[in-house]
Amino acid sequence: MTKNKMKLLENKVALITGASRGIGRQIALKMASEGCNIAFTYHTNKPAADETQAQIEAMGVRCVAFAGNAADFDDAHRLVDQVVKEFGRIDVLVNNAGITKDGLIMRMTEQQWDEVLGVNLKSAFNFIHAVTPVMMRQRSGSIISMSSVVGLNGNAGQANYAASKAGIIALTKSTAKELGTRGIRANVIAPGFIMTDMTASLPEQTLQDFIRLIPMRRAGKPEEVAGVALFLASDLSSYVSGEVIQVNGAMG
Repeated sequence: MTKNKMKLLENKVALITGASRGIGRQIALKMASEGCNIAFTYHTNKPAADETQAQIEAMGVRCVAFAGNAADFDDAHRLVDQVVKEFGRIDVLVNNAGITKDGLIMRMTEQQWDEVLGVNLKSAFNFIHAVTPVMMRQRSGSIISMSSVVGLNGNAGQANYAASKAGIIALTKSTAKELGTRGIRANVIAPGFIMTDMTASLPEQTLQDFIRLIPMRRAGKPEEVAGVALFLASDLSSYVSGEVIQVNGAMG
């Protein structure tokens, strides 16, 4: 009789922001498949959040969905307090909440700038700030923040998005240096062109134009990003901190 193999995140607790669909959902499902209990946030799409929660609970782990505004400092702290009350600990934080409000910089409004920086960058600060005392008490934790290839290279028409994703990288590297002595790691995933609901709605010609820029000649899958998140959440990456891992099919 073979002994059951221990799963990579057995009995751990992950908090994932913006996980009702897309890459966030796939990260939640991947971690749940390795024994992790999941808390995740969503903003307004409750039907999608309910679907995600049902899929996770079907794997035999605990899951709670929390409605909230990740860009609001007090709301982020309230959410973290609720997660700790519900689960007792937080082992993994995934900062995944994000939006786009694209436009050429000369036509970009202050509101477009502020909204994207608020949701994409400030939310990461909010949740890192909120989970730090929890992880410091545990003397362990893995913080994973989602950047983008445009955070490294920039992109015309996305000055606000690119700036927010570049900021994620600097924030994470600083966090890794500050919290390393407490056993807390912080890393970044920078996806390239990934097939999500957003990219699937692009015109076919635009889609093919993007793919021609990718040496692997295909778009990535959310599951492929989730695999890297699992690696960074687990002890497989126990000496990896302050790093940016690109998931882009060699699109540089």
